[in-house]
Amino acid sequence: MIANTAVYRDGSPLHVDVAPDDLEAIRKAVQAGPPGDFVSVGLHEPDAAEMEHVAKIFGLHRLAVEDALHPVQRPKVEKYGDMVFLILKALWYVNDTHTVASGQLALFMGADYVITVRQGADFELASVRHNLEKHADVLTQGPAAVVYAVADRVIDVYELVVSDLEADLDDVEDSVFSPQRTHNSQRISALNRELNTLRRAVNPLRTPIEQFAHGEIEGVSADSAPFFRDVADHLARVSDAIDSLGSLLSSVFDANLSRIGVQQNDDMRRMSAWAGIFAVVTVLAGIYGMNFAHMPELRWSFGYPLLLLLMIGLSVFLYYKFKRAGWL
Repeated sequence: MIANTAVYRDGSPLHVDVAPDDLEAIRKAVQAGPPGDFVSVGLHEPDAAEMEHVAKIFGLHRLAVEDALHPVQRPKVEKYGDMVFLILKALWYVNDTHTVASGQLALFMGADYVITVRQGADFELASVRHNLEKHADVLTQGPAAVVYAVADRVIDVYELVVSDLEADLDDVEDSVFSPQRTHNSQRISALNRELNTLRRAVNPLRTPIEQFAHGEIEGVSADSAPFFRDVADHLARVSDAIDSLGSLLSSVFDANLSRIGVQQNDDMRRMSAWAGIFAVVTVLAGIYGMNFAHMPELRWSFGYPLLLLLMIGLSVFLYYKFKRAGWL
């Protein structure tokens, strides 16, 4: 349940002589310390009983706890008294399947605590904590520093996902305009699905991050706001990149449809050309296959080879004409 716990004072980790999983004792130690001390708790896929235990210790709101346990929420920020609740969608690119996988991060921020509830095994936060502890100037901002660090990492990964999708789109575009006959409709549809997954994670998040950036969230000081403005700028850049990818994907989709139409026209012309060639042969064979008694050249000894030569000659002539016209 508990992935990690850490207590901070004045921008540095503080050793507390209690068990790392004894959250009640850790909370009491923080409350007994000077103002500014806070605890950071990381939870990974807790069940309802574990989450209820944490909620009781920190006084978390019941509705926010329910949302944290169900990883199908939209990105949002909500205020419950002196507690702020933030939902982020964690994304990562799966190279083996060329898909975008998703998880959820729920953050509870209070005056002396920040709790991160992670749903999804492939998005790690340990490196975020280690990197944050190297920057005391950020950690002095209190629980908001942890929220900033997590949001910054999530959005940095969004940029990596965008880069991977751009590479996939370049491959599809090359395939669409290649001289060989290719089948790209399924790849374009899959890429559009992954782009929508990214769009659903990014677009709803812009308003919550703007609220943090403009100091509208309790617990985010004027000194903390610039960090969130930087996050908001990165998020806007990701959103612009998504819009560009969407426009380019639409163009590729239209080009693919046009190429399919051209290929179908080519196929119809080829079939029509071959049908025309065999139609001439069929007409001649049908006429001289009726075996009426009084037909011209029916009893002529050179009639049969002459008719064969006529069939071959007409077929070659038509093939040459169709070939020059680009039908074959």
